[in-house]
Amino acid sequence: MESGPGESETEDSASQSIKGRLQAGSRNSVFREKGLLDPDTVIDEDRIVGRDQQLDDIITYLRPTLQGNHPPNLLLYGPSGTGKSLIINAVCEQIEDLARSQGDRFGVININCQTIKSHDRAVYRLVDSAAVSAGIETGVPQSGVSTDRKLNRFYEVLSEQFDSVIIILDEIDLLAGRQRDPSTEPAYSKLLYQLSRASQLGRIDGDVSVAALTNDPRFMENLDGRAESSFNPEDVVFPDYDADQLRSILERRRDAYQDDVLEDDIIPLSAAYAAQDHGDARKAIDLFRKAGELADRHDDDTVREDHVRDAQKEAERDRTLTQMQGLSTQKKLSLYATAIVPVYASRQIDAVPSTVAYNVYQYLTDLLDADEKSRDSYLRYMNEAETYNFVTSEKRGRGYGNGVHKEYTFVDEPEIVAETLGQDVRLDAAEDQTELVESVVEAQLTQFFEQS
Repeated sequence: MESGPGESETEDSASQSIKGRLQAGSRNSVFREKGLLDPDTVIDEDRIVGRDQQLDDIITYLRPTLQGNHPPNLLLYGPSGTGKSLIINAVCEQIEDLARSQGDRFGVININCQTIKSHDRAVYRLVDSAAVSAGIETGVPQSGVSTDRKLNRFYEVLSEQFDSVIIILDEIDLLAGRQRDPSTEPAYSKLLYQLSRASQLGRIDGDVSVAALTNDPRFMENLDGRAESSFNPEDVVFPDYDADQLRSILERRRDAYQDDVLEDDIIPLSAAYAAQDHGDARKAIDLFRKAGELADRHDDDTVREDHVRDAQKEAERDRTLTQMQGLSTQKKLSLYATAIVPVYASRQIDAVPSTVAYNVYQYLTDLLDADEKSRDSYLRYMNEAETYNFVTSEKRGRGYGNGVHKEYTFVDEPEIVAETLGQDVRLDAAEDQTELVESVVEAQLTQFFEQS
């Protein structure tokens, strides 16, 4: 059936409207170069902040590469977001440029082990990365051939295509493999042994250095004795960033935004939030970027404090949602009942008494027609919530003759926890009865404080 003239005009109009809106959004963005706010972007050295010692150490250790000598293996460890990947990649990029100008073939083989589940897959990822870097075919299939054949192909690519290579294994501790037996050697231990021994045994022509990056300061203790002896790295420690360093990091990425779109307090506020969260630069940069995305989303000309605060709430909500998705209904209900106490309370509640929360839990099970578990079960669920770092707890006395009770304090804002859990379809009825639930919370708190 053919469309009439009216339909065609409508489609053209809609097409133009969509295209025009897309173009207008691009023109009016608060961003100038958004890529600078990608935490994985390899940045210029003048943007590196608070890592002078680590930068000096890695330059010193890898300088022999440019002098035709063998560099040591490296172990970079410290919390997430403290600059490990940033520094090693920035130095290697400069070595590549200098080596090229000298006519040397220097290669950087970089893999992230987070999503790699086995030793065999890690070896294939190394072959593939080396082949891409050299601009040649991988030469082996991902499956259907032995790990030894893939490893031999990897050695072959390195020997034929490079004079020297650094192999960067990011988040190496996550490459545990399938360990059904606790005595089984972890996959990362086997891989480090093979890579660090290959050059010594003449399997690779040229100089090879392995840089392992980990959040675990006790990583070396988990290595097999042979791997530890063969790997034998130089250690480079990366501590948390403080608020001033985070602020400097964001200042050096200010040009990701258009001129005069950032309010004065945006960078200090973003840095302060990230400093509270263990000094993670990745989170600081993410928050700084998300604030701008919120400004764009609302067609605002400037990035304001409320954009940063909303971006922080979104980040907390996303993290909380991810963590809570796997909880059972009873665990969610226990946590939800506890979270709504400070949310619905008419007075300031910094810590939630377990007796109040359990009574609210009982009311909610009746409202939702759910199974009601015992007080001991509720406390057990909340103990588990504490192991997940949703809450912290402290025992408090209730006065002479009244015994003791637990009080829970939420790590994230209880509003975020309640809102996140309230999205669960099984808790919809509680969300629809806000005023009623509010009155129950208030009654339980009043009764508690009168008895204390």
